[in-house]
Amino acid sequence: MADPFQDTRWSVVLAAARGGKDSRAALEWLCSNYWYPLYAYVRRKGCDAELARDLTQGFFVSLFEQDSLRRIDPKLGKFRAFLLASMNHFLSNEKEREAAVKRRAENPAFRVDLDGVERRYELESSSELSPEAMFESKWARTVLDRAMRRLREEHESTDKGEMFRRLRGYLTGEEPAYDRLADDLGMTQGTLRVSVHRLRRRLGALLREEVAATVSDPAEVDGELRSLLEAAARNR
Repeated sequence: MADPFQDTRWSVVLAAARGGKDSRAALEWLCSNYWYPLYAYVRRKGCDAELARDLTQGFFVSLFEQDSLRRIDPKLGKFRAFLLASMNHFLSNEKEREAAVKRRAENPAFRVDLDGVERRYELESSSELSPEAMFESKWARTVLDRAMRRLREEHESTDKGEMFRRLRGYLTGEEPAYDRLADDLGMTQGTLRVSVHRLRRRLGALLREEVAATVSDPAEVDGELRSLLEAAARNR
């Protein structure tokens, strides 16, 4: 199923102050897909796993219970900038933070799936990253993972899932051993090279779509994409 608001999600949210419709649904979609970098950010700021879970969920309770859409600054431009600025405000406002965390389990307006999140954090975290660098790194990984997942789903829907699984590790890194892999897949080396090229090109297109969904101006996509790839490279 295609995602709603493709390419326009953050623009829909920013339009809310001007009476735009569907802003709440678009914001919920964005938050449900990009909450993990905030959890990693809070953990890196020194909170233990339990408190980070409460603060992350509490932040979203606060975000959706209040009339937060009216407080969004269009100058931020990027959804990741909005999330980080909003979380910092939430963490600095003790009264707001305690109220949101207290209401977390009482029919919250919005809930994220935090099951297994600490295990994920432990596997991915790097002790050398600052909280801000951790946020940027996990943001980049989240966007890349979404693009990669969409590419996988496309190939599985056309019975090319096995080829994708065999080639996935080569789409963002080193070149495959074409002779051996071609034999394994029953392809000529030339055909395999074309397949890898097409997969990389399609992944790039999907990645641009994911980035476009989180910026307000199409002119920002190239710069945001560069920042994303740089952040991903720092965490390799």
